Amino acid sequence: MKESRGKHTVCIHEGEIHDEQFGGAISPIFLASSYPFIDQDEKRYPRYFNTPNQEVIAKKIAALEKAEAALPFSSGMAAISTTLLSFLKQGDHAVFQNEIYGGSFNLIHKEFQNYGIEFTLTRGIEVQDFEEAIRPNTRVIYIETPSNPLLSITDIKSVADLARSRGIISVIDNTFASPVNQTPIDLGIDISLHSATKYLGGHSDLCAGAVAGSEEHIEKILHKGRNLGGSLSDFTCYMLERSIKTLGLRIEKHNENAGYVAEQLELQKGVTKVFYPGLENHKNHDLARSQMHGFGGMLSFELHASIDAKAYQKRLKMIKPAMSLAGVESTVIQPSLTSHALMTPEERSKQGISDQLLRLSVGIENKEDIIEDLIQALEV
Repeated sequence: MKESRGKHTVCIHEGEIHDEQFGGAISPIFLASSYPFIDQDEKRYPRYFNTPNQEVIAKKIAALEKAEAALPFSSGMAAISTTLLSFLKQGDHAVFQNEIYGGSFNLIHKEFQNYGIEFTLTRGIEVQDFEEAIRPNTRVIYIETPSNPLLSITDIKSVADLARSRGIISVIDNTFASPVNQTPIDLGIDISLHSATKYLGGHSDLCAGAVAGSEEHIEKILHKGRNLGGSLSDFTCYMLERSIKTLGLRIEKHNENAGYVAEQLELQKGVTKVFYPGLENHKNHDLARSQMHGFGGMLSFELHASIDAKAYQKRLKMIKPAMSLAGVESTVIQPSLTSHALMTPEERSKQGISDQLLRLSVGIENKEDIIEDLIQALEV
């Protein structure tokens, strides 16, 4: 496919398999778990990440991320853990941004010690915070921007340049932005990760992960992935391909709705703070504008101390209090009870995650209906 083709075209056509038998308009599903091996150039097996439907998704995600190669995984955490263990071994050290997804936070705190891997959480998210944390044995720098759940923005290019100057692998969790709003590899990042359960899937009906990067890095992750076994089923690959076809359109609507909702929430007396990089008063607004193509569909807001956060969520009529995010429907969660529940209260407080904080995944409904629901729950 020509590089000049637009993102919507890539979403629909990149990597697709032509139905040679019946001429169907979409890629067929190949559900076989057993393939021939005699006189075959490639021995196909689902755990090897090389079935036809797995290859479709890999090519499509690589094209969207502007990467040489990609791999689909059974979950975002499978993608994250396999990637990290591909480049870190006993005695190595990694630097992690201090604001990261709760699952990633739990992984490094609970599992790294079992592998003899050291890590440091940065003091902040400025490039000097990462530089100060580097040790002689540092092998990976890991960032997440926009961050979960406070939507902080890290300077991708500065961190990538720092890592490259020290011979360190740079990794980003690009889930919140999606490859439509942000292409970190263009800014120098080595590896871009996704929980494909979120925007890439987009319909709250599948669980998947993805990794994109150079052919050299992806080959290394592939070998580790075959041993750890986090491959994605062909049926889920088919569902993910179906979803990605509308990714560009969905993201445009998510961006529009989230910007409107963030502005309206700032006007409400029951809301003390709104976190959204598209707001001009966001501390990293200018940086977000410089490295993002759109500000995304995620925002967080803090309720006034007089409002019971759990009761507020129960009063919502259309917006669903539900785990996960990035579906076509609007959902809300309380990070202290869900995504960051495994952290101690002290750890959450250090990151600025209060019990009054709610994370809103703004869907593609009519934006007026979304804010109306949020306001009516406040008025009670």
